[in-house]
Amino acid sequence: MDNEVIEFDIGLGGGGGSEDGDGDDVLDEENVANCSPVIDGNVATVRSYSPQGDLDLEPYEGMEFESEEAAKAFYNSYARRVGFSTRVSSSRRSRKDGAIIQRSFVCAKEGFRNLNEKRTKDREIKRPRTVTRVGCKAALSVKIQDSGMWVVSNFVKEHNHELVPPDQVHCLRSHRQISGPAKTLIDTLQAAGMGPRRIMSALIKEYGGISKVGFTEVDCRNYMRNNRQRSLEGDIQLLLDCLKQMTIQNPGFFYAVQGDEGQCTGNVFWADSKARANFNYFGDTVTFDTTYRSNRYRLPFAPFTGVNHHGQPVLFGCAFLINESEASFIWLFKTWLAAMSGQPPLSMTTDHDAVIRSAIVQVFPETRHRFCKWHIFKKCQEKLSHVFLEHPNFEADFHKCVNLTESTEEFESCWLSLVDKYELRDHDWLQVIYLDRRQWVQVYLRDAFFAEMSITQRSDSMNSYFDGYVNASTNLNQFFKLYEKAVESRTEKEVKADYDTMNTFPVLKTPSPMEKQASEVYTKKLFMRFQEELVATLTFMANKVEDDGLVTTYQVAKFGDDHSAYYVRFNVLEMKATCSCQMFEFSGLLCRHVLAVFRVTNVLTLPSHYILKRWSRSAKSSVALEDRVADVINYYLESHTVRYNMLRHEAFKFVEEGGETVDSFTVAMAALEEASKKIFLAVKHDGRISLVNGHCRENLTRNGVHANYNSEDEQRSLACPLSEDDMDTKIQELSYQLDCANQNCEVYRANLYSVLKDIDDHKQQLSINVQSIKLSLKDDL
Repeated sequence: MDNEVIEFDIGLGGGGGSEDGDGDDVLDEENVANCSPVIDGNVATVRSYSPQGDLDLEPYEGMEFESEEAAKAFYNSYARRVGFSTRVSSSRRSRKDGAIIQRSFVCAKEGFRNLNEKRTKDREIKRPRTVTRVGCKAALSVKIQDSGMWVVSNFVKEHNHELVPPDQVHCLRSHRQISGPAKTLIDTLQAAGMGPRRIMSALIKEYGGISKVGFTEVDCRNYMRNNRQRSLEGDIQLLLDCLKQMTIQNPGFFYAVQGDEGQCTGNVFWADSKARANFNYFGDTVTFDTTYRSNRYRLPFAPFTGVNHHGQPVLFGCAFLINESEASFIWLFKTWLAAMSGQPPLSMTTDHDAVIRSAIVQVFPETRHRFCKWHIFKKCQEKLSHVFLEHPNFEADFHKCVNLTESTEEFESCWLSLVDKYELRDHDWLQVIYLDRRQWVQVYLRDAFFAEMSITQRSDSMNSYFDGYVNASTNLNQFFKLYEKAVESRTEKEVKADYDTMNTFPVLKTPSPMEKQASEVYTKKLFMRFQEELVATLTFMANKVEDDGLVTTYQVAKFGDDHSAYYVRFNVLEMKATCSCQMFEFSGLLCRHVLAVFRVTNVLTLPSHYILKRWSRSAKSSVALEDRVADVINYYLESHTVRYNMLRHEAFKFVEEGGETVDSFTVAMAALEEASKKIFLAVKHDGRISLVNGHCRENLTRNGVHANYNSEDEQRSLACPLSEDDMDTKIQELSYQLDCANQNCEVYRANLYSVLKDIDDHKQQLSINVQSIKLSLKDDL
C-alpha cells in the first residue's frame, strides 16, 4: 500500500454528467425515471468485448481480462443482461509512474447524492433532479498483475433495489450509445429537415423496435443539437464577413455582435437602412419570429417584422441566435432598440416562450406583449392529437372559445365548458396556456394595437416575410443570397401596391362623402377593407339607449338580431366614439358599428383622429406641415357636421326644458323668435355680423378686415375712456377681426399644404417609376 495512491474518479462512466449520473434533459413519459441523456462527445469510446466461452458468464473473483477497458465492457454487458446501469467509481494510481493499477465499477445507484450547500444556498434550483442513488453495494473491482493482465479482486452481486426488465434496459444510461450507422442516418434525415421525433420513428422501424435502437429520443435530440452547434461554429466567420461587406455597400447598415467579435459566442444582430426607416413609419407593432430555431430549420435566425400601409410584411432587422439564454435575449432586444432610435413599439408578438417573455418585460416594460396564436394552435394539434382524432368537433369548439367570445366572462365560462366536455381539466399543457391566456386569447388583447384587419381573423404564420425563400434545407452559405432576394421581392411588391394606389381609382359603392374621403386618404387595400365595414352598416340598426347630456350610448345590431348587439358611446362635441368590439383600438380602422352610429347622427366625413397616418397613402411622406394641415382640411370637411350635431344636441335640451310649463314654453318661443331674426341677419350678411351684448351689429365691413365708425360718439370713444358696454363692443369687434385673420391664415396654410402635397406625390410617383425601371432592367439582364 505504501507505493499506491487512492484516487476517486466519480461519475466518469457512461458519459459523465452530474454526480448522480443524471443528465440535464427530461425524458419522455415512456422512458424510465433514472434514464438521462448521453451527450455525444462526452462519452468515452469503449471497444466491444465478448468474453471467451459462454456469453451468459457471471463475474467471479480471479477472472482475468486483457485490459481495464475489457473488464469495463464485460461488466457493462453483464449489467445489461441483468437489468442495471454501471459507472466508474474509483481508481488507484502507482506512486512510481502515476499509472492506474486498480479500478472499481459500481451500480449506478451506488452511494447517495452529495448535497453541496455552497452550490445551492444562493440560487434557486429551477428543475430539481430525481434522486437515483440508494446506496446499492453491487460492484466489480479489478487490479493489474505483474503479467499485465487485469484480475477481478472483488465482486458484489446483490442489489438493494429492483432491477429493470429487458424491455426497458435500453433506457439505462450506460447502455445508451449512438452507433456509427445510426449517426449517419440521423445526419441524413436532419439534413432533409426532419425533427427528432420523426427520426426516432424511422430508426425504430429500421432496427425493428425501440429496444434495438440502443438510445432514446432525448439522446437523438441532443446529438442533433450538438451537430448544429458544431456547424454554427464554422459558419460564424462567414456570417461576420457577409455583414462587414454589407456595411461597405450600405452606409446606413448596422450590425452588432454580443461579446468578442473574434470569438463570437453570443447573438448577432443586423439591420439595413431601409429596415431602420421602415421602423420609423410602421414600428408601432412588431413581431419577433423565432420559428427558425426549431429542428425543422437549420438556421437559428430570427427576424423582426411589422406591417406596412398596404398590410404587407416589412422587415425591421434580423438576429442570428447562437446563445438563447435570457441574458442574450436581453442584449439582443436592447441592441435592436438602439438601432431603432430607442423608440419601443406599442405592441410585440412572439412565440410562446418563457425566456423571451422575461427578456421583454425587462427591456420593453411598457410594450404590450402577445404570444402568437397561430403557434399555440399548432402546438395544440401536437399536444392534443388524440383529442383531435377522437373528437372531430373539438377544433371548432376550441376556435369558438378563443376567437368568438365577446367578454372575459364569456371566455372563462366557455373554457370551463370546453375542458369539462372533453375531460381535459387536468391536462398539463392546457393549464399552462390557460394561465397565460391574457397574452394570447383575443378578448384580453382587443384594447391594444396590433395592426390586424379584423379581430376574429386567423393571423398568418409569423415567418411569412421569408416564406418561399428559407426552408428546411437552407444553410448559411445560401442564406444571404436568399435574404437579398426576399428583401428585393418584398420591395417590388410594395412598389406595385404604391403604383396601384396612385394610379387606379376604386369603385365607390355608396353616395357617402365618407367613402369618397376614405378612397382618397387610405391605400387601396385599406380602403377596400374600410369599404366592407361601411357597406355593412346598411344592414345594421343603431338605437339610442342612454344619453347623459355629454355622451350618448347606442345599441347597434343587425336588423332582427338584437341578441348579438354591440354598444357604441358617442361624444358628439368631441366627435369621439368607442365600440364594445374595440376594432379601432386593435386594428386602427373604424368598425361597422361606429360607422352605423355616424350614419344615424349625420356625421358625413371621418374625423381626423380616426385616420391613422400609418394606413394612409402618405404614411411615408416627409412633408413637415402634413399632420397640422391635414387637421385643418379635415376640420373643413367635418365642420358642418360638428355644427349641426352641436346645435341639435343643444336644441333637444332646449325643447325638453321649454315644454315643462306654460311659462317656460312662452319664454322659449320668444327666444326662438329672437334667435330666428339673428340667424336671418347672419345668413343675409354671409355670417359677417357681430353680437354686442346680445344684439346684432351690422355696421362691420363685408370683408371683415376693419369696422366703420359713423357716429361722432363712436369716434370720440377712441380718444375717451370706454364704458363697460363700449369695452365689450370693442372686444367683440377685435375678436371677430382676429377670427377672420386666423381663417385667412388657415386658408393660406391649406394652399401651401396642397402645393407641398403635390410635390410629395410627384416625388413618390418618380420613385415608383425609378424602382419599376430598375426591376425591369434586372429582369432583362
